[in-house]
Amino acid sequence: MSYTFIDLFAGIGGIRIAFERNGMESVFSSEWDKAAQKTYEANFGEIPFGDITKIDAKTIPDHDILTGGFPCQPFSIIGSGKGFGHETQGTLFFDIERILIAKKPRAFLLENVKQLRGHDGGRTLKVILEHLRALGYKVQYEIFNGLNYGVPQKRERIVIVGFLEDVNFEFPTKPVTEIKTLKDILEDDSQIDKKHFLSDTAREKVNAKVKKPFPIPSVWHENKSGHIGIHEYSCALRANASYNYLVVNGVRRLTPREMLRLQGFPDTFKIVVADTQVRKQAGNCVVIPKIQAIATQLKKALLEYDKVHSLDKVLSNSSNKQSDVKIIPTTNQEGLVT
Repeated sequence: MSYTFIDLFAGIGGIRIAFERNGMESVFSSEWDKAAQKTYEANFGEIPFGDITKIDAKTIPDHDILTGGFPCQPFSIIGSGKGFGHETQGTLFFDIERILIAKKPRAFLLENVKQLRGHDGGRTLKVILEHLRALGYKVQYEIFNGLNYGVPQKRERIVIVGFLEDVNFEFPTKPVTEIKTLKDILEDDSQIDKKHFLSDTAREKVNAKVKKPFPIPSVWHENKSGHIGIHEYSCALRANASYNYLVVNGVRRLTPREMLRLQGFPDTFKIVVADTQVRKQAGNCVVIPKIQAIATQLKKALLEYDKVHSLDKVLSNSSNKQSDVKIIPTTNQEGLVT
């Protein structure tokens, strides 16, 4: 059985790839950023609908599952921290809510930053969960780290799922894809454009802050206080990070292809925008293998529910047909009724 889904706040299509790998079909997409739309069109052959606030929910095709990585900034410790008080993005959750009301999909999957859980003393998440449950959905949420789902990137995000029906859903506990390390992600320095390498001054500055020896390969992360951590994985990609936020082996920046690989994109994914836009797009994206593992469990829950209730329907129809059968009495050769 094939299920359909819609791709809201689609970015460059990370959630779409994860769901399509599970044999599900996208019937609608929405993304307002023009550069992201360009990348999306190059890879999926369609231009997503623009501003979600302008969408008439009734015009959206019927679908089984609503998906969306609704904007992170209002709930992030990196951003303004204004939550639902933010004039533009803070209320976009309510556009999800109105689409759920209008279309009543069987399930949904939403992703946001980990800090959503503790924002405003937990009240922001409480409001979201209350609104979703008020619509009749059974809701669960969990914090996931990309490091545990096949990519060498420490990226913690909250995922919220809900079902209208009483399905048996469990979040995944392990990846469903191949586990990759930095060696699988990083390109050979000899094949990389010189523009990605640090200047002599910048290289000397960062190298002066670290202790040697350090592991190779490694990604160096400089935080706001100037401290540099050296890891055999990447810290979370960020859309608006400084140019030298993440440095490979102390000598260069990540390339656009490497950033996409860290999010689980295949090398066949087309890059059609400038490097600065790729950095922004990768920083706003989901970890595809993580979403793929959750989508696998989501589909499994729906299939099991449909299988059981399909059998119940068959048995019910069979029982009804038997009760409608009229027994016509007959007589035998001796004239006795049988």
